[in-house]
Amino acid sequence: MKDFAKLVSKRIPNVDYGDVRVVSTKEEYIMVKNGKVAGIEVSESMGFGVRILLNGGWGFASSYKLEEDNIDTVIKNAVNIAKASGLVKKNTNVKLAPLTPSKGSYKTPYKENPFDVSLESKIEMLFKLDKILKKEKDIKVSRSHLIFKKINKVFASTEGTFVEQEMLVSGGELHATAVKDNELQVRSYGDHASAGYEFIRDLKLLENAPRVRDEACELLTADPCPSGKRDIIINDDQMILQVHESIGHAVELDRVFGAEASFAGTSFVTTDKLNKFKYGSEVLNITADATSPLGLGTFGWDDEGVPAQSTPIIRNGIFVGYISSREDANILNCKSSGAMRASGWNRIPITRMTNVNIEPGNWELEDLIADTKDGLFLQTNKSWSIDDMRENFQFGVEFARRIKNGKLCEVIKDATYTAYTPEFWANCDAVCGKKYWKMHGVMNCGKGEPGQTMMVGHGTAPTRFRNIQVGLFRK
Repeated sequence: MKDFAKLVSKRIPNVDYGDVRVVSTKEEYIMVKNGKVAGIEVSESMGFGVRILLNGGWGFASSYKLEEDNIDTVIKNAVNIAKASGLVKKNTNVKLAPLTPSKGSYKTPYKENPFDVSLESKIEMLFKLDKILKKEKDIKVSRSHLIFKKINKVFASTEGTFVEQEMLVSGGELHATAVKDNELQVRSYGDHASAGYEFIRDLKLLENAPRVRDEACELLTADPCPSGKRDIIINDDQMILQVHESIGHAVELDRVFGAEASFAGTSFVTTDKLNKFKYGSEVLNITADATSPLGLGTFGWDDEGVPAQSTPIIRNGIFVGYISSREDANILNCKSSGAMRASGWNRIPITRMTNVNIEPGNWELEDLIADTKDGLFLQTNKSWSIDDMRENFQFGVEFARRIKNGKLCEVIKDATYTAYTPEFWANCDAVCGKKYWKMHGVMNCGKGEPGQTMMVGHGTAPTRFRNIQVGLFRK
């Protein structure tokens, strides 16, 4: 791969800018459902993509044929597309923010290679999970899976950058669906990380399976979500989606400039708000950090050779920075945040979240619950809806508990909450401390045309919001 990347980079003609990515991906997915192996998928893919900037327009072409006699064809296709793009562009010429060339390598830290663990032992564990989940007669669907990815990538540019990376991903989930008297409820547990098989062991899926099963059954007879304004404490596993949808996507600079308008929408966080806009309360601090341990958005360099970095997004409630590429950043006369990534060798890089984290506060969870008189404790996303500007949203959760006079009380089913993004974050008054802060992985963040599914990360902790509409909205 290294030799081929060098060969391609040397063949790129005199253009404004050019780069090549050679990518190899190996993936293993195993699922057990209702006592049977429902799927085993093992796949490998390798190819290369060439990106060309010429006359202010982008061109991109790719191929799975890593053969010397195919190089010039792919480069020629990329150049021709760049020329065509230059003729029809509506805006000014594309220019890239300055970048000092890099040379080096990066490798995901891990202790145990998941691809060295036998398929038999993985399936055996999933069958054990299934057996635990099915011990209650009301569990009608039991499902669990393991997924592993290994991505090798070599990047070279006409500016002199040459870097190689090896990323490893491990993840597992279990789901229990309980059904009784026309009532259906789901409870789940799992996560994904940039790590080896040791992460699967640390997830303690077998230990958590009885809780997931019992909570699914408990939801069948739980009280429905009340309606009205209440304080809510959102657990770290639901804060993943909250940060992702109402902050992460909103601060992607390409969306702000309209690049996603026809597919995923734009953003209310326009450039006039930078360093001025009150996004939330003073306790809100958000960072996009591509160096976070275990994060699915962690790497050495992005897909245009920008080193991984930590970028402040919100500080003490004030919006201070975007997630950006070199192209987007140049428009604002700033440096790239290193967030240009592609889902594979046959896709052009676009601006993507890395690890968008809420910084931990100083609350103990027990104290936060004790400090809440009338509220809900919300766990694990079940449904979501948000407008194309990222302003108005409604989220639903799998599991909730009523908080009365500082104590967790009865289980609540079908809990939902809705709000206007700036008002919602303005009502954030407490974030739990480092003890409760966890890095979580999202495997399926969708964006781009044609669509790209990207892995991103979110570090979160239980967080309280005051006076939020829950349940049905009534005037």
